[in-house]
Amino acid sequence: MGKTSSRKDESKHADRKFEKKLEFYTKVRETVALGAQKAIKKKKLRTRQKKLKAYNLSSLAEFLPDIESSKQATPADFKVTSKSRQKLVMKETNQLKTVLNNPTFQADPLAALHQHLQNTQPVSDEKPPRKNEKGKKAKKKNKKKRSKGATGSQSMEE
Repeated sequence: MGKTSSRKDESKHADRKFEKKLEFYTKVRETVALGAQKAIKKKKLRTRQKKLKAYNLSSLAEFLPDIESSKQATPADFKVTSKSRQKLVMKETNQLKTVLNNPTFQADPLAALHQHLQNTQPVSDEKPPRKNEKGKKAKKKNKKKRSKGATGSQSMEE
């Protein structure tokens, strides 16, 4: 005939079924969230790759000087430690004292600096042409004055 079951068994069965549904829904939410995160990561990766392609300057490498020669020109891994910093400060302090005690510097500091820069800076053959900003402004003002003066004299004559 039929199964004999009590209400307690049915409620336990319903509780287990409900718990399984909850577990299933949480798993679904996690997988959807992971899928969305993966999609976002893929989009970011694609945009990064596109940017890298846009900034690919490897074709210009042949015009640059050799890397080995540039490494030799720079000082070899100079680390600034407290001891080296202290030595540098002492050296600069002594240099400043000698400059301040120099009689030519005491007489005319700007002239002494100018002379020092002329002695130490390399001479450049080409001088860039200077634009005369004052001349341009003066021409514009003169044109305005002329045009105003010409209209003013015409109005007087009439």
